[in-house]
Amino acid sequence: MGSKFHAFMYPYFAFGHMIPYLHLANKLAEKGHYITFLLPKKAQKHLESLNLFPESIFFHPITLPPVEGLPVGAETASDLPPNLTGKVISDAMDLLRDQIEAKVCALKPDLIFFDLTPWVPEMAKEFGVKSVSYQIVSAACVAIALAPGVELGFPQPSGLRGHDANLYSIFMNSHKRVFSRIITGIKNCDVVSIRTCAEIEGKYCSFIERECQRKVFLTGPMFLEAEENSVRPLEDQWNRWLNGFEPGSVVFCALGSQTILEKDQFQELCLGMELTGLPFLVAVKPPRGASTIQEALPQGFEERVKGRGIVCGGWVC
Repeated sequence: MGSKFHAFMYPYFAFGHMIPYLHLANKLAEKGHYITFLLPKKAQKHLESLNLFPESIFFHPITLPPVEGLPVGAETASDLPPNLTGKVISDAMDLLRDQIEAKVCALKPDLIFFDLTPWVPEMAKEFGVKSVSYQIVSAACVAIALAPGVELGFPQPSGLRGHDANLYSIFMNSHKRVFSRIITGIKNCDVVSIRTCAEIEGKYCSFIERECQRKVFLTGPMFLEAEENSVRPLEDQWNRWLNGFEPGSVVFCALGSQTILEKDQFQELCLGMELTGLPFLVAVKPPRGASTIQEALPQGFEERVKGRGIVCGGWVC
């Protein structure tokens, strides 16, 4: 591999994974490398504005095959209820193996970055391609999943509150299959990379290196540079609305594309924003039992916050 390389990126089809992968792609493209980014067709329009080097980063849209539990038209984790995303999206991505192999065979990349598809290292090896398990979760999370129950030799927290322990237990138990896929990929890949830094998680990264006998490269947090050309402009509707307020005065709340609140939680959030007395913009999915944001808003809310507050059920980009 020469000084410039061509890399494939095949992240898990959730925006919380695809966006950090695109941040890494931007950094690599900035240094002169080329990226073929594999993603669902529907996701491309949401990510295009984050592609700062369209002459070097090429989106290759893919259509997910039908699998049990995947609604017609669903292509990303945000299209599914949280309890189904891990299995259903992973199953669909596994069925794309023949398509990915054909693309690798045709374009002959030097590297392929992946996270939740454990067959990538085996496939890459068949074509003489190096595989990189790039994890966007914390190194601590990877280390604990890699060796559950093992004493890592670091200071332990003095205590864990009951409700925190319950939430952690629910999360880990519901994502056992996901973590199993991550660890299988890490143990078989050529190189591990994690979105973290040594100053914060150096000990965990060293543990992962020892446990997997793999070099671990750290990318840091991958924040976009605060320069005019480092981000694309917002859509006109958001530009116009935000420009009506003083810089730094708008409260922005975004709960992510996979968070669905109960109706009472949603209404409490809206009322809390109203009580701030400040201009605000909330991006959140409609709550359970509601098909639109408008039908779930507290009575009289829209009229009271008219001109200074917006609750949006879609993307703010």
